[in-house]
Amino acid sequence: MDISACKPHKNSTFVPVAGLSFFAIASGFLMSLIPLSLASFGMDSSLVAWLASIFYLGILVGTSCIQTIVAKLGHRFSLILFLALLTLTIAAMLVMPTAKVWLAARFIAGFAVAGVFVVVESWLLMADSAKQRAKRLGLYMTSLYGGSALGQLAIGPLGVNGVTPFLWVIGLLMLAILPPLLIKKGQPESLEHKKISLREVRKISLPAVIGCLVSGMLLGPIYGLMPSYINGQFDSTERTAFLMAVIILGGMLVQPLVSYLSTRIGKSLLMALFCLLGTIGIVGIADGSSIAFITVSYFLLGASCFALYPIAISLACETMALEKIVAATELMLLSYSVGSVFGPVIAEHSSTSAHSLITYLAVVLLTTSIYMLIKSVQNTRSGHTPAIG
Repeated sequence: MDISACKPHKNSTFVPVAGLSFFAIASGFLMSLIPLSLASFGMDSSLVAWLASIFYLGILVGTSCIQTIVAKLGHRFSLILFLALLTLTIAAMLVMPTAKVWLAARFIAGFAVAGVFVVVESWLLMADSAKQRAKRLGLYMTSLYGGSALGQLAIGPLGVNGVTPFLWVIGLLMLAILPPLLIKKGQPESLEHKKISLREVRKISLPAVIGCLVSGMLLGPIYGLMPSYINGQFDSTERTAFLMAVIILGGMLVQPLVSYLSTRIGKSLLMALFCLLGTIGIVGIADGSSIAFITVSYFLLGASCFALYPIAISLACETMALEKIVAATELMLLSYSVGSVFGPVIAEHSSTSAHSLITYLAVVLLTTSIYMLIKSVQNTRSGHTPAIG
């Protein structure tokens, strides 16, 4: 199969990162806007968890066919297509603000977002060394999370009621389309790209797959349910926007550290340590008595949860041939999506307590930390190098 892949020296990072940055700002704003705007459109708050889950179901479905689309259109045109499709889903939500339309629109939006992720990740990850991949992945995550944090801060000045905030999101997405639309050079060149065989799937590091799965189980509820949880605790959209931005800022600022440590420490051990850090953050959120302490705790939670995916995907791609990177990123996104689909629903219905969300996050983080620590010890005893994890 022919698919846009790359030769590293001709593979520019500007177009995907520029488009991703505007996309991230729009997505960060939209992430909190959707659950907080339901009342203004006359919809029940019980729809929040289902909107989050069906969005990630769309991502899950998208992972099965994105490779074929990119094969026919190439990276640049595929990125334009997926961003345009996402923009249309928001327009549909404004034209027909009903529960059924919003659920359908969020499913399609998930499909489009999956396309954006796979295109940008594969565009950047096709490098000729693990060190270069780590740097590019750090740039990707920093742009994604930095833009998302900035988008959260738009809730204060733009509000969450009515059509206007959504029009700002549409405008940002249209800006995201401009870099791939106007700049034709720098996209990956066409190489023969291969799928991963079943035998090779079995050889992919299990901690890498589990890491992506758990990342989805954590980030799905954080994106979908955390705005409502924080708003319920403080009854302030400004405080909600601030603390959501703090979570994502933690995820952004930790990326250089992730890039540095991922080539020096076993990746399973690194994921175990970040999960333990997240557990400490959850304890601080539950027991914090001052806003300063709670803010630091949310920062630690964000740093830990957003660190897992880049570590896991770099672990999965370490031994992959260049022509199989897109297939590997699809597989990892599939694992992430499975966790994201079930995470919000499990978190919402696991307990009747007002703190059911953070209890769920604590259980997932602690059990994952224990698992990764066990795998790290097993790798050490079997003689695996630290980079393998």
